[in-house]
Amino acid sequence: MAGKRIGYARVSSVDQNLGRQLEQLNAARVDKIFSDRISGKSLERPQLQVMLQYLREEDTLVVCSMDRLARNLNDLKQFVDDLNGKKIIVQFLKENLSFSGDDSSMSKLLLNLLGAVAEFERELIKERQREGVAIAKKAGKYKGRKRVLVPEQVEAIKQRLATGANKSELARELGISRETLYQYLRASSTNSTSHPIGNPP
Repeated sequence: MAGKRIGYARVSSVDQNLGRQLEQLNAARVDKIFSDRISGKSLERPQLQVMLQYLREEDTLVVCSMDRLARNLNDLKQFVDDLNGKKIIVQFLKENLSFSGDDSSMSKLLLNLLGAVAEFERELIKERQREGVAIAKKAGKYKGRKRVLVPEQVEAIKQRLATGANKSELARELGISRETLYQYLRASSTNSTSHPIGNPP
């Protein structure tokens, strides 16, 4: 009996959209999808951990791209090796590659090369962002980002907190202070999210 096809999607924060990944996974005819809204730097992703417990021998894990599963080459290789060791196939849609554990030397080389390229691209983007911020600060034009959370985002935050997420880490991820996060949560609990944060009626 053939195993199930299980999809995994991830975006880095609660204000990013999972829609495109979910469409791709559904087009790949998966039976069930797990998704996280959290940085890939953390391996303690709630739905990732649930998914790893759910996967069974002969299942296939389908992910849109390598960087959705892991943010660095070492973690990527560890994920693939661990799952293959449990006779679970790992399929990456963007790279058009599947790994089963008995792959050819060329497949293993491609995993290393593409994983390293994805990691390099992320670091390059970060470096460009840092350079842009430094230039803007020097010119006196950088004021930082002003983030405003909509009720749906606040509900997503509350769900993550219920699964054990850390408030300080969530605040950093959203680009807001911890106190601002507390204000949103307090406003949500009293049904007053329509009032500007920091300016109670």
